[in-house]
Amino acid sequence: MEALNLEPKARPVRIGFLVPPGNPTVEVEMIALSAAMRPPEVSVHFTRMVAHGAAGSHQGQEERNRSQIAHLSENVALLAMVAPKVIVLAHTATSYTLGKKGEAELVARMQRETGIPFITAFGSVLAALAHLNVKRIAFGTPYDADATAKGKANLEAHGIEVVSVGRLENVKNIYEETAERARGLARRIDVPQAQAVFLSGVGMPTIATLERMERDLGKPAVSAAAAMMWNALRLAGVAAPIPGFGRLLLAERGSPRG
Repeated sequence: MEALNLEPKARPVRIGFLVPPGNPTVEVEMIALSAAMRPPEVSVHFTRMVAHGAAGSHQGQEERNRSQIAHLSENVALLAMVAPKVIVLAHTATSYTLGKKGEAELVARMQRETGIPFITAFGSVLAALAHLNVKRIAFGTPYDADATAKGKANLEAHGIEVVSVGRLENVKNIYEETAERARGLARRIDVPQAQAVFLSGVGMPTIATLERMERDLGKPAVSAAAAMMWNALRLAGVAAPIPGFGRLLLAERGSPRG
């Protein structure tokens, strides 16, 4: 059995994630991905954002998004204290609230305040789709109709053609969903015109079934969770592939764009 080196200095690449307060999924998935890497050079670190109300519920999601945005500077400052190579806003729907211009302004401001590269889950999806040379997607979400429409509009504002849209059915709480349900959503929304399937929402588990999704569909399956880890590793200069979680994480990572 391989001996574990549990000294923090043995994992010199730190990646920080800003997580909604009720989200139990991001830690589980990001820790699993970092543990699957060889050599194990990455550690992942988390700070909760500020939002109130029923966690994981469709009701009040827009208000929670706006609360997270309003308090973000303080949360980023706390996470920056661990000196990560990259800070990730691990919440796709916040980008849909911000819109294209608002997100660009937020990213620039956070980077000015800390001097640390700052990325979003949604921006990471756009980078991943460009890396895969994908222009047309099937779009799946665990959100309500309004948040899904905002996500579609944001994708289209960035030049992505959305040829199919679908929502996970009978969602009571996004954080109680399963990766197997996400796999079923991917199969349901896929159409021949789509070059890839994109599943939004880092609260909905996805990484456990990404590889099986791709076998089902015969095309890339990109989740927001997989994309944000891929992009963070790319910006941190980590080239090691992560097998078993779909072609994006297995692929060689290109150099960050200037």
